[in-house]
Amino acid sequence: MKKFRSQLFLLLLIAVVQGKAQTNPVMDIFPDGTILHSNIAYNNDTLTKHLLDIYLPAEAKGKIPLVIFIHGGGWMHNDKYADMGYMKKTVAEIISHGYALASIDYRFSTQAVFPAQARDCNRAISYLYDHADKYGIDRERFALMGFSAGGHLASLVGLSENDDIESFYMPGTSNFFSFEAVIDFYGPSNLILFPGNDENSPEALLIGAAPLDRPDLARAASPVTYVDKNDPPFLIIHGENDELVPTKHSHLLNSWLNVAGVQNELIIVKDAPHYGVMFDSDQVRSRVMNFLREHLN
Repeated sequence: MKKFRSQLFLLLLIAVVQGKAQTNPVMDIFPDGTILHSNIAYNNDTLTKHLLDIYLPAEAKGKIPLVIFIHGGGWMHNDKYADMGYMKKTVAEIISHGYALASIDYRFSTQAVFPAQARDCNRAISYLYDHADKYGIDRERFALMGFSAGGHLASLVGLSENDDIESFYMPGTSNFFSFEAVIDFYGPSNLILFPGNDENSPEALLIGAAPLDRPDLARAASPVTYVDKNDPPFLIIHGENDELVPTKHSHLLNSWLNVAGVQNELIIVKDAPHYGVMFDSDQVRSRVMNFLREHLN
């Protein structure tokens, strides 16, 4: 069973990666006139995984809210263009409704174990906060959106922001930012929920050990650990037939947020697998845009 899950995981990742070039392959998704600031080094170094892109609406006026996009890929694959390919309508609608979108890269688990990924995300967000005036972004209206491993990171960063977890920040990173909303597409919420004890599983490679062998590390890397009453509103979206991240991850996060009294909504997409165009349907996209309007406008 463990071998089957690992093989299936790799096959799905290959399907996501295929056809994606390293130059920006997604500009045709965005409305005409969208302004792109590409490959911004957010950590003042030369690492290719320390880059982000900013997409701004044409003729934007005043300070505009920002949606920060965190890609999936098992914490060890894909890039800042991933997931946009099957979320074309949603991505286009975010821009056309006057929001800025920033998509960030982060170090893979094969390059650095957790919490490197949280540190990179927070560093990128700190850059966006510190340079908000340059890009016409409203630093008081940030939202996070992530997919799969990116959903995990969006949830983790969004929930831990008010806890000041020192290990989640690079030295010198400002953490004055906060989030008005988090959208989590099928992200793992508790690493202990994954079956088996496979040292080569994506979650084991993330923390450097099988979660059942190191529950302390698994707990530190699990978003539900950081739920409290002061967390931002959540929209959680999961496929009914997810073969990689069981729906119980999202049910558990939903339950913990309810216990803490945090506003949240859980949407289970009927018949949907782990990723794909079913998450870009009119119904799901409408819920996403309503959620953003409610909390960013």
